[in-house]
Amino acid sequence: MTPTPNKEKIIAELQRVKGPDGTGDIVSLGLVSEIVLRDGKVIFSIAVPPERAKELEPLRARAERAAATVPGVTSVLVTLTADHATGREASEQPRPSQSAPPARPAPLHGIRDVKHIVAVASGKGGVGKSTTAVNLALALHANGLKAGLLDADIYGPSIPRLMGLKGKPELVENKRLKPMQNYGVKTMSMGFLVDEETPMIWRGPMVISALTQMLRDVDWGDLDVMIVDMPPGTGDAQLTMAQQVPLSGAVIVSTPQDLALIDARKGLNMFRRVNVDLLGIVENMSYFLCPKCGERSEIFSHGGARSEAERMGVPFLGEVPLDMMIRETSDGGHPIVVSHPQAPHSQIYRDIAARIWAAMTDAGRKPAAPRIVIE
Repeated sequence: MTPTPNKEKIIAELQRVKGPDGTGDIVSLGLVSEIVLRDGKVIFSIAVPPERAKELEPLRARAERAAATVPGVTSVLVTLTADHATGREASEQPRPSQSAPPARPAPLHGIRDVKHIVAVASGKGGVGKSTTAVNLALALHANGLKAGLLDADIYGPSIPRLMGLKGKPELVENKRLKPMQNYGVKTMSMGFLVDEETPMIWRGPMVISALTQMLRDVDWGDLDVMIVDMPPGTGDAQLTMAQQVPLSGAVIVSTPQDLALIDARKGLNMFRRVNVDLLGIVENMSYFLCPKCGERSEIFSHGGARSEAERMGVPFLGEVPLDMMIRETSDGGHPIVVSHPQAPHSQIYRDIAARIWAAMTDAGRKPAAPRIVIE
């Protein structure tokens, strides 16, 4: 019978891991976050000074190996994070100029043979961003490209259900995770490591650390394009992802009504602020066609995203209707692009995917995306 691990046993092993300077241990020093334990999967973070994150990578690896020794533990995800500076330390931090755009740090290393990375984002939740991201990844694959899909929405990972995937990733020989795969698209999500009903009560830096590890420690292999389903909104997690991941471009998803477009505008401006190319806007839930009578109803207005794209000077990628078939196939884990490839809505996604690929590979518009290798 497989033993059942508990947090006390994990903590006992972590007490054997010395602190950042070789004194004390990471538990007694208060560096270990709340430990998430579910079905043998262990997730926690270690608080370290941000300027020492690269230097202390071996510490993270030691903690990961220590937790993995507990009988019954099947996988371990350890991230390095940093608390916000307090007191005198905070007062000594230089205040950035409100008018100058933030500096963009060196891109994240660790993704080998991924030619293009595209963020699919929205200024707010509830606009169908994840459904759009999944169908675009599948459409890129249907168009003959090698596609991957990263679920960066840590707080509400929905990609496993949309892609009809269950289980957990396997470890390959080099101790990296092998992405799950369905419909020909390689996929990684925090939803594979944590039960979908478990709340992720994490600070922004913890989220970023987990995301960068899912990029760095996953054996993605050779991909033409990776779609990143970004968290909704324009907070710290979204901004840092936009800064630290070498994006080839970003796609904004919005519904047509004015309130959604206000938030979409914020998303557009965020990517512009960190010098990420805007590949265009998708108007989701653009209109509704009655399946019985064929009458068209513009429930959320219509054409707002196209007008906003023209106003902002970015491409308009297309209109996706509000349709029961899209919703039913997505909820069932059989997205419309693969379950009904001949449907008109599937062709819409393939056309949008083709426009995105053309925008990224237009040598006359911009230079090729940087090639990222493991150091």
